[in-house]
Order: sequence, then structure tokens, then C-alpha cells
Amino acid sequence: MHVLHGGRDGLSSPLARLAPSRWDVVALPLVLGLLALLVFGGHEVAQPLSQLERTPITLDPWTLPYYALRTTLRMMAALGASLLFTLIYAPLAVKSQRAGQILIPALDILQSVPVLTYLSFTVTFFLGLFPGQVVGAELASIFAIFTSQAWNMTFSFYQSLRTVPSDLEEVCTGYHLSTWQRFWRLEVPFAVPGLVWNMMMSMSGGWFFVVAAEAVTVGSTTITLPGVGAYLALAIEQRDLGAIGWVILTMLGVIILYDQLLFRPLVAWADRFRADTVQAEERPTSWVLTMVERSTLFRTLGRPAGGAARATLRWRLPALPKLPTPRFSPRAIRMGDFVWQGALALMALYVAAHGIQFMATGVTWGDVGHVVLLGLATMVRVVVLIALAAVIWVPIGVMVGMRPRLAAVVQPLAQFLAAFPSNLFFPVAVAVIVHWTLNPDIWLSPLMILGTQWYILFNVVAGAQAYPVDLRDVIANLRLRGWKKWRDALLPGVFPHLVTGAITASGGAWNASIVAEAVSWGDTHLQARGLGAYIAQMTTEADFPRLVLGNVVMVCFVVLFNRLVWRPLYGYAERRLRVS
Repeated sequence: MHVLHGGRDGLSSPLARLAPSRWDVVALPLVLGLLALLVFGGHEVAQPLSQLERTPITLDPWTLPYYALRTTLRMMAALGASLLFTLIYAPLAVKSQRAGQILIPALDILQSVPVLTYLSFTVTFFLGLFPGQVVGAELASIFAIFTSQAWNMTFSFYQSLRTVPSDLEEVCTGYHLSTWQRFWRLEVPFAVPGLVWNMMMSMSGGWFFVVAAEAVTVGSTTITLPGVGAYLALAIEQRDLGAIGWVILTMLGVIILYDQLLFRPLVAWADRFRADTVQAEERPTSWVLTMVERSTLFRTLGRPAGGAARATLRWRLPALPKLPTPRFSPRAIRMGDFVWQGALALMALYVAAHGIQFMATGVTWGDVGHVVLLGLATMVRVVVLIALAAVIWVPIGVMVGMRPRLAAVVQPLAQFLAAFPSNLFFPVAVAVIVHWTLNPDIWLSPLMILGTQWYILFNVVAGAQAYPVDLRDVIANLRLRGWKKWRDALLPGVFPHLVTGAITASGGAWNASIVAEAVSWGDTHLQARGLGAYIAQMTTEADFPRLVLGNVVMVCFVVLFNRLVWRPLYGYAERRLRVS
């Protein structure tokens, strides 16, 4: 046998393993091209701020590839920061009960704060780190995009960590895996499918904010960074429909590229981590993933990193010296929890007191009651829109997620629709409402959900893709049909992911209300009664006490709704709907 297969055995020699394959013909130009683009982008970031004044934004279509490169690099940097934040923040919130009492409410607050608020507070800091350099403005822009990407990824990872199958946890305990090993060998792989789809949503959702993120304002000075968002803002300002068309085509091309080069391979790779005992007949594929696995170049480049990763996974971090641990009575433990929660309450009261003191300089009790009523109006819009979006997208998401071939077609289309700047619909909405004399309180409402409904779709698709194949076979064998099939099998299977998508969509809708409840096109201005329109008006008038009041009321509504509605649903999903 060894003689007959001597040629094949020869392939295992070191020299034969270094022989290039046909995939290297594609891999080498691709790697060199990506490196060249990274070097070029890094060189542009290192320029002085005066360079931006010498090269102002132009609507010449030939500049769009360069602008697309700069925007894509910012969004990729923000996505990397969001992933790092997710891998640190969510485990802390899950592993420590007391840390979770701070981190999860903080996450509710962070997702409800408008992106422009982050930008206004961080621009001076980042520009101060690198005075006179473009990199300071770039970091401020990247941070603004980060705040539009990180929260839904963190919620997805948090939900996955809370619903890890108990039988897999028992296996880890049986093998005596350390906390570090359990995290990388069980918890991260289990969360990967949902996290990948939320990364796609984060990347697409970031396009909505690039218009604001690429215009960095310091005092009366605005620093406009080269990018697709700045190009789009100028096109809207000049009402250049041709330029807007070029932006749409550029976005479509960029989305197709990073779908093929990044997200399609990630989806195919993440499919290996499904909690299945039976292999699916259809599985997602990617030519890039096949190239990476079969290319000699990638194998050679990846060998040191793979060895380091395997060594890292074998780590057993040295245990801290064991100190005598006092045994507390249940009463003492309850007292400790009471003291901890009391300390948190005092901190909250301290912050609230300073906020009230500032607002008291320009806010009356009548203003407070008025703003609360506006918040109730916006809340009604958010609840109705989220419910309608769930009714529409849950069946579609389940159908797409359970059919890999359909998902391969729908994935780039969904990314493009999610990335499409919904503010381009505002002129159409204004024209229709004015022409038909419609009620802005009703017909401006759909603008709030245009960009955030995709959180529900992407999360439901992730949940459907993670649905175990053996349970699908059980459904087929029992011949479940119609509503019984959805009630007893499909909805429970995707429910945790649906809750995650609804939470992030809800937070996004509250944010979007600031621009959706008060829209303009030319000299025509329409405004719906709601908290978002109030905040937009106070921002324009620079009425900071009332602006703070509007933001505080919005944060309170989001946090209370999460506490009273979404968190109980999370708990129900953890107790009753985890795969075991």
C-alpha cells in the first residue's frame, strides 16, 4: 500500500506542503491588494489636518472608490473594537451577578443615548490626543460608528452565554475545563452563529450614521473627513440626485465585496459550531473559505497563528493562592447584597441630583409633564412598529435561516437594504404627506423603523440557522403543520434571538425618532408630536437644560421598558426555551 501511494505520501513532506496550489493564483493577488489598501489608508490617516482643507469633498464620481475605502476602513476598525468590547463586557455581565447589576442597566442606557451625543462629548478628547493630525478626527469618527455597532453585538453574545445548553456545560465540568478553556471551547463557539449575523447587522447599521460620523464639529469648526457619508451629505445639501445615485451604486459594490470577502466566509465557518447531533443536508459555502483552507500561502501564514491559538486554548491559568474563605450565613449574604444595592442606589441618586440641579436652571414641572407625555407618544409608536416588524420578518427570517441556498441569495440583499440610508426616504415621505394632506403623527412613524427593523430579521435568521437538525426531523416526523408547528416548535426555537433583535431594534427606533419625527426637504418642514422631535428642536435651539431633560426621559423610558418587558422575556427564554 505504501508503494502504491508513495506519491501521495510524498505530498506530506515539508517541501511538498510548501508547493503552491491553484488557489494561490487567487490568494496572492488578494492578499497583496488588501495589504496595499491598508498601507494606503494608513498613510492617509497620518496626514495633518491642513490636508483636509486643501482637498475638500467633491461630487466627482471618480472620487467615490477612494471615499469608499476610507469609510470601509473606519467601519472595519469600529467593528473590531465592537467585537473586543463584546468579548469582554458580556462575559463580565453574565459571570458576576453584582457586576451584571451595573453592566446590563448601563448597556440599556448606552444604547438609548443618541450617537450624536457621543460624538459631541468625545471629539475634543480624541483631537486633544493627536493635535493637528487627521488621526484624532478619525478616532472620533470611529468611536461614533462604534456606538452604533457595539450594543446589538453585546446583547447577542450576552443572550447566547445565558442560554448555553446545560448538557454541554456538564461535559465541560466532566473534563475539568478551566473557566478560560470553557469560554473559548464552549461559550464562544456556541455564540458564534448569532454573533456573526449581528456583526453583519452592525456593519450595515453603521452606514446610517456615517453621514454624522464623518463631519466632526469642534466649536464653530467642522472637520469633514473624506468618505461616502460626507459625499452623501454634500449631495443631499445640493439636491444632486445623480450624485445620490452614484452613492447607492458605490454602497452596493462595497457591500458585495465585504460580503464575499468577510461575512460569507464567516457564515460558512460559523456553521461548524451549530449545536447539532445531525449534520444538515445543505450547508452554507464560501469560495473564500475554501481558498483559505486550501491555499498554501494562507496555510503557511496561518500556521504560527494557529499554533499560538491552540497553545492559548490549552492554558490553565495558575490559580490564586487559596486564602481561608470565611463562611457567611444566609443572613450575612443577604445583608451584603443589600449594602451593594444600596451603594448602587446612592450612586444613582448622586448622579440624578446633579442632573436635576442642572435642569432646574431652565426647566419647570410643566416641561417635565409635557416631555413625559411626548415620551409616551413615541413609546406607542415604537411598540406598534416593533410588533409589526416582528409579524413581517419572523416568518421570513425562519424561512431564510433554514434554507442555506436561499440565505446565500438573501444575505447580500438584506445587508444592502439594512445599509441603505433611510434618510434618503425623508424627501419622498415629505412629498407624499404634503400632497395627500396626511397626518404627520401617523405617517412619519414608519421612518423610525426603516433602519432598525433589520435587527429582528438578522437575529431571527441567526436563530433559525442554529435550530438543531434533529429537531427539524422531529417536526417532519410528527407532521406538524400550520400554527401548531409555529407555536410548539419554531417560535420557541428562535424566541431568544427574537428578543435580542427586538431589544436592539427598540433602542434603535428610539434613537431614530430624533430624525424621523422632524423631517425637512427644502423649505418644507414636518414634525410629529413626540420625544424625538422635542430633542431635535432643543438641539437646534441649543436649549441645554431642556435637551438634557429630553435625553433623560428617553433613557428612562428605554430602561424601564427593558426592565419591565424585555428582561422578563429574557428570563423566560433562559428557563424554558434553551436547547438542552
